[in-house]
Amino acid sequence: MTTEFAIKQLLESRRMIDEIDSKLIEILDDRFRLTREVGLLKAEHKLDPIDKTREAEKLAKLRSLCDKKSLNPDFIEKLFSSIMEEVVKNHQSIDR
Repeated sequence: MTTEFAIKQLLESRRMIDEIDSKLIEILDDRFRLTREVGLLKAEHKLDPIDKTREAEKLAKLRSLCDKKSLNPDFIEKLFSSIMEEVVKNHQSIDR
């Protein structure tokens, strides 16, 4: 394999990674838009912004999805825990 060919492959892989990153941002935006609606509903009905049972069930489900993929379940749990922490902060900031 020539260096020129390797560089072309590298650039193409990076372009594809950039596309995936853009899609991830779009998906996260969609997710946070929906969780904002959930937060407004919880606030309107005076429900607790934190649902530890839901969080635990969600993390367990996400970990199990990693079994069929080449993903580290500890990493996925950490990633989604961070996402859920941000959601809870957003829910807590809504006027009740």
